[in-house]
Amino acid sequence: MARLVLKFGGTSVADVERIRNVARHVKREYDAGNDVAVVVSAMAGTTNQLVEWTREASALHDAREYDTVVAAGEQVTIGLLSITLQAMGVPARSWLGWQIPIRTDDSHGAARIGEIETDMLNTRFAERQVAVIAGFQGLGPDNRITTLGRGGSDTSAVAVAAAVKADRCDIYTDVDGVFTTDPRMVTRAQRLPRIAYEEMLEMASLGAKVLQTRSVEMAMVHGVPLCVRSSFDDPDTLKPFGQEGNETPGTLVCDEDEIVEQQIVSGIAFARDEAKITLHRVPDKPGIAASVFGPLANAGINVDMIVQNVSADGSTTDMTFTVPTIDYDRAMSVIRDAEDEIHYADLTGSTEVVKVSVIGVGMRSHAGVAAKMFEALAGRGINIQAITTSEIKISILIDAAYTELAVRTLHSLYGLDETT
Repeated sequence: MARLVLKFGGTSVADVERIRNVARHVKREYDAGNDVAVVVSAMAGTTNQLVEWTREASALHDAREYDTVVAAGEQVTIGLLSITLQAMGVPARSWLGWQIPIRTDDSHGAARIGEIETDMLNTRFAERQVAVIAGFQGLGPDNRITTLGRGGSDTSAVAVAAAVKADRCDIYTDVDGVFTTDPRMVTRAQRLPRIAYEEMLEMASLGAKVLQTRSVEMAMVHGVPLCVRSSFDDPDTLKPFGQEGNETPGTLVCDEDEIVEQQIVSGIAFARDEAKITLHRVPDKPGIAASVFGPLANAGINVDMIVQNVSADGSTTDMTFTVPTIDYDRAMSVIRDAEDEIHYADLTGSTEVVKVSVIGVGMRSHAGVAAKMFEALAGRGINIQAITTSEIKISILIDAAYTELAVRTLHSLYGLDETT
């Protein structure tokens, strides 16, 4: 007997028929004797519609009322799923964030979970009742509804799992697990049976859309095993958690120590939402970097990759950096406004770039990973415009036209085409 948290996203609960399929997944685990809590998102498209209505009502709206509106989508889903489970003979009860309660700070629209009170949930588990919980929402210090930001249901599920000391948190989505890269781009991409928390965190932050970054970070901090699996698998063909001989489909996100055969590189991620800005012939003197990046920070613009090339005589430097594409125009405006302080000769930029990243905890103990990468890309005629590294990742900025070629080249280079 185990305690599980199952999370289902918007596409998994898009209509009543899919909700019925979700209920069959829940029933499988319940019938095996496991304690089950279910965290669900709003039905696909519902949150977007609620956001649109809010903005139509007023472009400058009260963030507290915004949360009241957009949190309504999950209320519908938990009610429908609870009704469906009851019709299948599974005792179930719906819970909104404030009813548990899931306590958050007061950052409406992007709240962070502080504490989850579990007394009521534990009582209902003891009574063999399934808890169907609204994801994405909580209760602020002023007793107002808060929301956690887009993708926040993943975070809700992991937080609930940590609070109730669940044996595992299963994230059901519309894909079969975490792949070595996007299978729509590389047909030979392989599903990873296991991936380390750190690798998943890097992949999530560098373009992979399978899991929300905050949820992976929380799982790593609290040691919550995550399993990414498809909600569209036939529930009747799967065995419950813990059943002998059961090999869970999907990808298990866990501690590095739990992965017996660790590859040097586990995956290739790419992000198309990067823009490049270059300041040409900036005076090379103390404080110049602060005069560039200070105004950007004050404007709330995150800077990622930074490359600086000093001239032969050491008098000037070219400074290149990346920002999110959504902030590109604003960043260019901020730099232009600071021209008198920076004294650059020219300002150029491009949104036609992509960030490609090689990720793997095995890189810590293996030399030459970057050299192989640069040599392979050079052989394909792909120019690297910027580079950043960490212990377990190498990210490069290239022309967007070469995205597919670069990803496929690197995927083959590190042996990821091979069947695992």
